[in-house]
Amino acid sequence: MSSQIGGLSLEQARAQLTPWTQRAAPIATQEYAQRIERARRLMRAHGVDALLIGAGTSLRYFTGVPWGASERLVALLLTLDGDPVLICPAFEEGSLDAVLKIAVAKHLWEEHEDPYALVVQVMDDRHAHALALDPGIAFAVHTGLRAHLGTAIRDAAAIIDGCRMCKSPAELALMQQACDMTLLVQRLAAGIAQEGIGTDQLVRFIDEAHRALGADNGSTFCIVQFGHATAFPHGIPGVQHLRAGELVLIDTGCTVQGYHSDITRTWIYGTPDDAQRRIWDLEQAAQAAAFAAIRPGLACEAVDQAARSVLEAAGLGPDYRLPGLPHRTGHGCGLAIHEAPYLVRGNAQPLQPGMCASNEPMIVVPGAFGVRLEDHFYVTDTGAQWFTPPSPAIDQPFA
Repeated sequence: MSSQIGGLSLEQARAQLTPWTQRAAPIATQEYAQRIERARRLMRAHGVDALLIGAGTSLRYFTGVPWGASERLVALLLTLDGDPVLICPAFEEGSLDAVLKIAVAKHLWEEHEDPYALVVQVMDDRHAHALALDPGIAFAVHTGLRAHLGTAIRDAAAIIDGCRMCKSPAELALMQQACDMTLLVQRLAAGIAQEGIGTDQLVRFIDEAHRALGADNGSTFCIVQFGHATAFPHGIPGVQHLRAGELVLIDTGCTVQGYHSDITRTWIYGTPDDAQRRIWDLEQAAQAAAFAAIRPGLACEAVDQAARSVLEAAGLGPDYRLPGLPHRTGHGCGLAIHEAPYLVRGNAQPLQPGMCASNEPMIVVPGAFGVRLEDHFYVTDTGAQWFTPPSPAIDQPFA
């Protein structure tokens, strides 16, 4: 068995978990201002003079406010001129002030009042009439606004994605720190593997490790699967206990100031059989082919096709048939763990420098096992750069 797998006690692993010292800088106030101006340029290009951004990752992107959506409307109304307007419950004003990173005009509403009427009132005051709505906002908000607006509400996806898809150097640095943390956690999780260990034990350790390193809130998610359960892309319920000769799939990540990591490693505990080794090697080749295809201007769907071509040449698939690749090759990542751009058939979006995405063309062999190798990359002026180095071999998960 590789020296990277097993042989490490829990105490030895914990001794390597000290708070991260080389921390990436937070997003600067000036960058938030640049995001607002970029959104306004895109609003003009799309013939929109008002943009409503709901609580969630887009609100955080434009204001720095980490606020989850609820039945109470908290939203940013952006018009072509004037300060952005924060619409929020009056009793939440102090909490929002504590995390705001930009100057805003605030319009508060009390519990018995209609916040949607307030949005439209502010639009009228600013002579704004063409409203685009954050696609991540609840349909109830759309319904509430339609009761007061006499015009159609437009989809703001092109505006918001146009701002968020291409990451700045500061965003890339935060994502790099998150990826570096998770890669270390993955290494330590492989190190403490031993026969009989439960998936639940590894999940707990991985969360503990992320917290010890200084991630925002421990693991944002964690999938640990052994043996036949690795054939299910997002796992199956219940605790499994590790046996020699089984594949181990660990998919986990964390956030640093809201920016995500998301890394999957699949490796063998013991000695692989011929089928396991063949599929693992094909997965590695498909991931490498997808990465080699990446360049500015290439359609997102072409990256997906590059991975599928490797698998189809080996007799897997085609399309989403199994054994083969049952899902898209990759998803964008940033403040949301899944965001544009998506590396999937039918997506003609050209790749641009600064775009970030996963590269994970998983192979599923139904009833037997699955192999997923997932690393993220960002597009450069000439190609792409990995956030984390890919796995070298089935029994050597880390470069």
